[in-house]
Amino acid sequence: MHVAGCGTNVDPGGPPPSVRRGPGHWFSSYLAMLRFDVASQRTWLPMFVLTQVLFGAGMAIIYGFYIGPSMSPAAALFIVSGAPALAVITAALIGVTTMATERKAAGTWDFIWSLPAPRSAAVASTFTVYTAMTIPGIVATLALAAWRYGLHLSLSPAVVPAFVLASLMATSMGFGMALAIPDPLVTNVIAMALIFVVLLFSPVVFPITQLPPWLADVHRVLPIYHLAQVMRASVTNGLVHDLAASYAVLAAWTVAAWAATAWVIGRRR
Repeated sequence: MHVAGCGTNVDPGGPPPSVRRGPGHWFSSYLAMLRFDVASQRTWLPMFVLTQVLFGAGMAIIYGFYIGPSMSPAAALFIVSGAPALAVITAALIGVTTMATERKAAGTWDFIWSLPAPRSAAVASTFTVYTAMTIPGIVATLALAAWRYGLHLSLSPAVVPAFVLASLMATSMGFGMALAIPDPLVTNVIAMALIFVVLLFSPVVFPITQLPPWLADVHRVLPIYHLAQVMRASVTNGLVHDLAASYAVLAAWTVAAWAATAWVIGRRR
């Protein structure tokens, strides 16, 4: 049968056009989307890293001014080891949500999801790029804060999985929130409110034991405290205990963010 306007003959009794499936197609689609994401986000990288350093190392230095010259080496170590957590959280809440909402407003997500590639591959590529973009800022923040207080950190073999999991969790939360909330203005307001909570009320640069018991219990369920614990344990010795619980909480929140993202993407047509 000849299809008008197409210039092709279609055999109604023949097999339907083949649809590419399987791990090979998914991986090739992932690599293609990875190239697209890297090319589209390369101009963001300097500002992204600068935002992390300003919030991470900047807040660590400012907290030192609050305490004054009487600050002990132990207190300085606690602040410095919490600086990377501040960097990755603010990068996720500011950088990732901003980039995701801008893509939503420009219709970029609709374009990406219309491509002949699995949506899961496109999302996995975005997670990979955003997670990788947080690593330089974390390293720069840690180095600058340690230099400011004259500390020598003890890197453990867990530093790589700790930094990757922390970055992936924060990136997943920021990305999932940006996609799940229809109004970009509401997304930005929530992100700013969360940054306020992180900077003032989260046990990142001070021990959780200094919080009221009820607020400490809340933070043991939320991911921020555990993110700081995992990252702190990877660069210090003896400051953190019961890491298994922190890794479990971070993994649970990461999976929850992935599930929310999959639900939002699955509803798009």
